[in-house]
Amino acid sequence: MALLSVKNLRVEIKTRAGVAPVIDDLSFDLEAGESLSFVGESGCGKSMTALALMGLLPEGVGSIAAGSITFDGEELTTASEARLREIRGNDISMIFQEPMTSLNPLFNIGEQIAEVLRAHQNLSRKAAWSQAIELLDAVRIPNAKARVNDYPFQMSGGQRQRVMIAIALACQPKILIADEPTTALDVTVQAQIFDLLQDMQRQTGSSIILITHDMGAVAEMAERMIVMYAGRKAELGPVEDVIAHPRHPYTAGLISCVPHILSTLTEEREELVEVPGIVPALQDFGKDTCLFASRCLQAQAQCLRARPPEIEFGPEHQSACWRAEEL
Repeated sequence: MALLSVKNLRVEIKTRAGVAPVIDDLSFDLEAGESLSFVGESGCGKSMTALALMGLLPEGVGSIAAGSITFDGEELTTASEARLREIRGNDISMIFQEPMTSLNPLFNIGEQIAEVLRAHQNLSRKAAWSQAIELLDAVRIPNAKARVNDYPFQMSGGQRQRVMIAIALACQPKILIADEPTTALDVTVQAQIFDLLQDMQRQTGSSIILITHDMGAVAEMAERMIVMYAGRKAELGPVEDVIAHPRHPYTAGLISCVPHILSTLTEEREELVEVPGIVPALQDFGKDTCLFASRCLQAQAQCLRARPPEIEFGPEHQSACWRAEEL
């Protein structure tokens, strides 16, 4: 049995134009110790999927309209808020995009890490503080014993992100969700953060869900990947297979936008190819057509009439495209 199983998930949010499905019929499994990545443009539903898994959809605006989220055999869509609070931070943790808005500016770093430990591990204040120092040292913040007293504004962007990782890993969760963990960080720091996440995964055995728009990060970090578009799963499969043999025009377009993604293949690309157009408006999500058709250079009449089914290429590779077998 998979550690996390999502079946036919539909998440709706209220807009001025009415209710829109930001996640539409999404299904996937996550195994223990596995690295799975969600990739796609901004607005495709990646972060909203993470919030649904955490039970953190915006109150009064977003809701789970259909489907199932099963964690370790327990259904989360019907769990009480008290039960979700027990799971969050303890069994499932999340690294948010911008640490400066996620960390409390009024409390020092040590207090914010210790708070998680006291809440979920029932540690004394002294024991939690000592553990906070060890966690800062584990995420490679120099002179952790002194820096534990620092406030978020006293740290660099990369250091704040390391603090977020320390908080997320404090209780050794079974699943770690990393939502754009290297946003606004320079390339060198990005590489350090990814190395740190991989080291932490090897040590704790946690599963990782990486949410990103960076295909290069996916190639480095993940074993399997899900390509999202307009709230739907466009393609799913092993990273190497999807990158080498994309079965959806959108996946192929994302790969073509990255100069180095195919550097290990024999075929060289003379120029980058952009994906034309933009993601459809939110009110158009959920239509029973191919939502990528207006941007697809290979679209045909059928794409504008009906929603494409998920076609399987082997046991693990799926694509929702009418022309998937031709690609």
